[in-house]
Amino acid sequence: MKTGDHIDKPWGWEEIVDLNSHYCIKHLFINSGHRLSKQYHVRKTETLMLTEGEAELTLGVGSAERVVPMVLSQPFAISPGTTHRVRATGPQGALILEVSTIELQDVVRLEDDYGRSPS
Repeated sequence: MKTGDHIDKPWGWEEIVDLNSHYCIKHLFINSGHRLSKQYHVRKTETLMLTEGEAELTLGVGSAERVVPMVLSQPFAISPGTTHRVRATGPQGALILEVSTIELQDVVRLEDDYGRSPS
């Protein structure tokens, strides 16, 4: 992946805004009613922020899980080992700004609505 890449996903799309040796910035667009896989990262740290639309974020560590409505411009820091999943809840979908460390392949999928394999 490189800066400027637009990648279609079963839930919407992602676009790499900037990728360098220190961080990655992406836009994620989630279609209405769709959600990302339930996942965690071993090394990757990321911050998610809703910039348009409506969404909810499911967060958990171990068996403790909670659903949090995402509020426009409120950042959510996701530490390695924290399970998370974003779902677009509004009719127009949701646009998420993701800023992360550069370990883009560090994804351990626990559940996926689209039949993609774990990790």
